[in-house]
Parts: sequence; structure tokens; C-alpha cells
Amino acid sequence: MRFVVVTGMSGGGKGSALKILEDAGFYCVDNLPVALIPKFFELLLLPNSEFNKVALGVDIRSAKSSETLAETMDTIKRQGVSFEILFMDALDSILIKRYKETRRVQPLSMGGNLAEGIAREREVISILKENADYVIDTSHLLIRELKEELDSIFINNKEYNSLIVNIVSFGYKHGIPVDADLVFDVRFLPNPFYIEELKRKTGNDKEVREFVLQCKEAQEFLEKLTDFVEFLLPNYVKEGKYQLVIAIGCTGGQHRSVTLANSLYERLKDKGNYGLTINHRDL
Repeated sequence: MRFVVVTGMSGGGKGSALKILEDAGFYCVDNLPVALIPKFFELLLLPNSEFNKVALGVDIRSAKSSETLAETMDTIKRQGVSFEILFMDALDSILIKRYKETRRVQPLSMGGNLAEGIAREREVISILKENADYVIDTSHLLIRELKEELDSIFINNKEYNSLIVNIVSFGYKHGIPVDADLVFDVRFLPNPFYIEELKRKTGNDKEVREFVLQCKEAQEFLEKLTDFVEFLLPNYVKEGKYQLVIAIGCTGGQHRSVTLANSLYERLKDKGNYGLTINHRDL
């Protein structure tokens, strides 16, 4: 039997993860009070149990202190139950944005202060993140991308490094992405904007892609960038980083940055067991 405890920050995607796991054949239970979790596992372990894949949602509404969560996890382990912890997370700025869009109430936001509530919640459930088998940062993930990540872990049983790499193209005239970890400027390359037949096309079009990549400097940059990123990724994993945003910028975010971002994505997509997404911010 496979047990998965799905937890994480409120607004981090726990509900979406449970729905995806349910579609994958897991028996899912959400918001079970922490005090009842050991009894729940006892019932599932009874002889002739019909369930062989179970996902249990645990969030801040179930426990008000890290001590309660820690004691419960220890109790389950003493019962001889083997389980995995999936921790759903997101940047504080993204969580605040999601709460404002949905108008939901943050469980620990006393007096309506979202930032303080999120900080308190991180403290309470920090022990679960520290002991998590998988940490997925959903800050830049679409639902289909989240499904791909969960399928990789729980259906295809691939090794998972809990690092989501998001490649972002952008235009400097619109500002550098505020959450970028690594920023690369490709404005040194010839600009298709000044070629009349390419001006209104983008880096997603074959003609623009060929124009940019025919430049030997673009190929050399791409080789060096790929080598650099491949060196960094396992070291970020070793240091416990869960999300890496690689931003590639040109003037308007339409041609050169899009081409190079797509090319880097193609080179990395089959390298290592990392989650990989791409986003063209200014298209």
C-alpha cells in the first residue's frame, strides 16, 4: 500500500494535487483532524483493506502547532506505517496574489494581515517541509504542468529532485522579472525587429528562430549557458533549493529572448529529474 501525506502552504496547490492524485486512482481524504490521523491509518491497515493507494490532506486547519504535527508523524512511524510527504509551496507574493484573486481567508491572518498569516503558517508547518520527500513549488506551474510532475512521481515512479526550473523570456523595457534567480542579457545578438519581414513575428516562429540561431555568437552563448546551468542544477538540489527562475532578456521580449529561452528549454528537458517549465512573459 502506498500512503502519501499531502500538505503545504494554504494556497500552495494542495487541493489541486489531491484532485490529480484522485484521478490517478488514489483514495483521497482532506482536512482530517490531526488527532484522528493515527486511527485512520490503523483502519486502512486492517486485513482485506480495499485501498492500495491513499492520499491524506493535512493543512494548518488540522493542527495549530508544529509539536502536534511532529508527535502525530512519530506516532504513525511507530505503528510501522511507511508514508511519503508531498509538500506544496509557492512564493509569498504568489500566495498573496492568489488569496486576493479568490477572496479566500488565510487561516492564520489575524486581523486580515495576509503577510503575517503566511509567515506564521510557514513556521507551524516547517517541520513537514523539512521532512518532505517531495517539495513542489507551484508559483509558476500550470495545472497541466503540476499533473506532469505528480504523474512523474506517483505513476511513473521516477526519481524526483524537488527542483522546479522555470525559464522565462522577458523584455528589458518592461522590467526584469522580480523573482528571477539568474538573469541573462541577449541584447548583444542581432535584432530581428529591424528586419521588416521578421518585425511582427516572434521567437516562436521558424523564421525568427533561424535568423537568431544562425549567428555564431548565439550558438556559442547557448553552449556556454547550457553548460553553466547543468553545472548549477545538482548543486542547487544539494543545497535544498526548490525553485530556480532563469530569466533571459532582450529589448522587447519578442524575438531573441524567446528564441534562446526555447532553445535552452529543449536542451534541458531530457537532462536530470527536474521539473522544467517555460514562460514567455512579454509575448
